[in-house]
Amino acid sequence: MTQKPWLKNYPAHVAWDQKFDAKPLYTLVDDAAAEFGDCVAYDFMGKETTYNDLLQQVNRMARGLQDIGVGKGVHVGIFMPNCPQFSVAYFGILKAGGTVVNYSPLYSEQELINQVEETDTDIMITLDLAALYPQMEKVCQKSRLKHLVVDRFCNALPFPKNLLFRFLKSSMTASVVKDRYYISYEKLMDNEGNVDPVNIDVMEDVAVIQSTGGTTGIPKGAMLTHSNLFTNVLQLEAWAVGLRPGQEVAPGFLPFFHVFAMTVLMNLSIRLGAKVVIMPKFELEAAMKMIKKYKPTLFAGVPTMFTAMLNHKDIHNVGIECIRVCLSGGAPLPVDLGQAYKEKLGLCISEGYGLTESSPVCGANPFDRETRYGSIGLPMPGTELIIVDREDPLKEMPLGEHGEICIRGPQVMKGYYKRPEATAEVLIDGMFRTGDVGYMDEDGYTYIVDRDKDLVLVGGFNVYPRTVEEAIYQHPAVNEVTVIGVPDEYLGERPKAFVSLKNPDEPLTEAELMAFIHDKLGKHERPKAIEFRKELPKTMIGKLSKKELVAEEREKYEKLKASA
Repeated sequence: MTQKPWLKNYPAHVAWDQKFDAKPLYTLVDDAAAEFGDCVAYDFMGKETTYNDLLQQVNRMARGLQDIGVGKGVHVGIFMPNCPQFSVAYFGILKAGGTVVNYSPLYSEQELINQVEETDTDIMITLDLAALYPQMEKVCQKSRLKHLVVDRFCNALPFPKNLLFRFLKSSMTASVVKDRYYISYEKLMDNEGNVDPVNIDVMEDVAVIQSTGGTTGIPKGAMLTHSNLFTNVLQLEAWAVGLRPGQEVAPGFLPFFHVFAMTVLMNLSIRLGAKVVIMPKFELEAAMKMIKKYKPTLFAGVPTMFTAMLNHKDIHNVGIECIRVCLSGGAPLPVDLGQAYKEKLGLCISEGYGLTESSPVCGANPFDRETRYGSIGLPMPGTELIIVDREDPLKEMPLGEHGEICIRGPQVMKGYYKRPEATAEVLIDGMFRTGDVGYMDEDGYTYIVDRDKDLVLVGGFNVYPRTVEEAIYQHPAVNEVTVIGVPDEYLGERPKAFVSLKNPDEPLTEAELMAFIHDKLGKHERPKAIEFRKELPKTMIGKLSKKELVAEEREKYEKLKASA
């Protein structure tokens, strides 16, 4: 029987064993319009969309999609940055009975083609931006795509910005080819919004096929059902303290196509009737101005975002105290960073934990007490976090001992699309095997040591990159750090650190940093080398990315071997 040490320490306002009544995911918009119809759902560069407006647009999108054949079993892709059209397309696809497939604007042409083929995407919705349309138009020519629905980006802008964009930013707009693939977004939406009802089986019908593993392995499509995603929203709503429906304001920095923002920012905000101030991407100066102007109360971010803000000269003058609920996810939150926010700004960042396969949130630090920095907190209501033997997943580890973190809960995916073998490898006895290594303490708090796939084997000894990263983060000059394994002729592998500094004009040498961490790490954990860079590679969500560095080091090693 699974240990549940978290029960003795669970927040008083949350029942861990509560049951959740899931509904079709698109009903989030229906319910929000019924309760918060005149409230602003989105503010995009000054143009406001109310919940009534949003529902009307979603209904017209759904009707238009049904008219071109969308229904159960039809997969429709979204290839957009953050903008109101993203949300309209997302819920319109669901209401039409289709399945959403999210596409990253950072993907190469070949990666997009691969995803289209692997997920059986038949229709794509995008914008006429030069950064998007030309690439997707080529994908149409080389893949199974049947239709490409294109909207004009300027339609999302308020007057007179929409006109100024067309004339002053014309280089950012692509020339759209009205070929056999092309469907006008405006024409698709030109209807009364009379949607044919679709009978959704919330437990079985897949709402979203979400790509996973793109930064560290071959991407797979996680099948997230209506129940998985709707339940995760309800779990988050139950977890947070003092939420005020119809009154909250959230910054929309994180990309909606990423599972973290999709649930924690887009879906949860609609459930709460919150106003989301949308920004196409996170830019530090614009973000600081937005916080000062809009006084957000809900804030979801990633560690790199929090690092950039903390180092900004105006961080004490933007009114950051307006944030009441603050959640960090997407990557481990450095202990020193969380403590700095608490000590310098009085802001308590709750570190959460999740994966694409769990919709994504499965654990978080409670909001009714001090965050335990370094821990991912307690399981979400209705969720079990289980530490198992990495060789025998049916054997649970004693408290305090390292093992693989597994998840059992209603937010866990149905499986990987068309990948039965990969599904069988990770879904065992009703649990999802995360591949993350960690332990649970006697209070039920879980701590991640590292990811199995990032493990560095140094002469047979396990070295966890996060251990090395936390030691380097303790140096006051360090801004960001990521650690990977690099080949070593004698030991097989050694860790190598890549570091960016808070102030590049105040140099820190490799020898000085090596000396600083010398007594903080074991001999086998010390980096083979430390390389300083102005910036470290990141994913679209702002998470530090290792894959580019791994590829660089592998290429260097191969060239060295070839020349030897």
